[in-house]
Amino acid sequence: MTVARALEIQDVTTATDVSEATEAPLDGFRIGVTSHRRSRDLIEALERRGASVLHAPALKIAPVQEDMVLIEDTRTIIAAKPDICIATTAYGMRRWCEAADSFGIGEQLLETLSACRMFVRGPKARGAVRAAGLADVGISSDETTATLVDMLLTEGVRGKTVAVQLHGYTDVRQLERLRMSGATVLTVTPYRWVKPDGEDKLPRLIEAVCNGNLDVLTFTSAPAVDAMWSTAHEMGLYRQLIEALKGPVTVAAVGPVTAQPLVDAGLTPLIPDRYRMGALIRLVTEHLSLNHVRRLETKSATIELRGRCLRINGEVIDLAPAPLLLLRALLGAGGAVLSREALSDLLDLRGSVHALDMTVSRLRSSLPDGRLIETVVKRGYRLRA
Repeated sequence: MTVARALEIQDVTTATDVSEATEAPLDGFRIGVTSHRRSRDLIEALERRGASVLHAPALKIAPVQEDMVLIEDTRTIIAAKPDICIATTAYGMRRWCEAADSFGIGEQLLETLSACRMFVRGPKARGAVRAAGLADVGISSDETTATLVDMLLTEGVRGKTVAVQLHGYTDVRQLERLRMSGATVLTVTPYRWVKPDGEDKLPRLIEAVCNGNLDVLTFTSAPAVDAMWSTAHEMGLYRQLIEALKGPVTVAAVGPVTAQPLVDAGLTPLIPDRYRMGALIRLVTEHLSLNHVRRLETKSATIELRGRCLRINGEVIDLAPAPLLLLRALLGAGGAVLSREALSDLLDLRGSVHALDMTVSRLRSSLPDGRLIETVVKRGYRLRA
């Protein structure tokens, strides 16, 4: 196992089981995963914490043997002998070197990079650069390409050739800043995104979000966000998807680059302080544990609702979607009365008194003690304290 791979695995496993105040802090929650690369690590980490995972890779990385553009760009950079090279991602650097090796130009690439000044976007990119036997001379303070470009513009790039290893989401503005300052900019994209196999999975994930059947939707690459937006447009569900992500379903991104197309769509994603998968897992776990666990102590029972998992006095109770939504609202009210009109609107019953009464009846029959749901005459319902 390579050092870089070991660090990747450690990054996930040291999210360890966020002080296991509960053995499974994500028990009852359903989380959507859109990543292709390293999705297994992410899914296993979430499932260890008790989550149910719906996986639908939005995009996958094209096999390197098929990526002739990558090889041609590499040959162009070797021939140009750049003065400066920017490495943005560890995976991109490793894949770039591996691709060059597979086409017999790996040694030429390393000779070219060793002769220029290497700048890296973050610690993981630095690790990959040094693992390749190269040395870097500068690192971004906040793991952004913009900060690296600021550093280069401060020392001056006019007349210099700058090679930039791009990641999955190109920050075109930073490339233009370098060009406007007099640099010749060459780029290489070591991984290219293509549609994954099983193209029906992403539409099913979008429908799950729109129907409120997920608690959190995670992204680890900006192109995956764009792919989801495109598919939602094709399905005629884009507006509904955005509204769901503003409301009942929380969206989370591994870092600000991944988050940008979410922000552009008017969303406010969860973003960890450290742009790592382990930090993302911790943040999602903390968010759900703090904001989406409902508990109520009554005279007859201890009620706890964690996502879709209801426990009464520790016993798991299965509920259909409508009674579950009703109970979540009553728990959120903390014993206060909720009007029949408000509950009817919440359940999208269009004012049907009979439909609301039937939902209340189904909820009562699912509980060990139906008297927990109290009717307040001419007002509505509440949980009996």
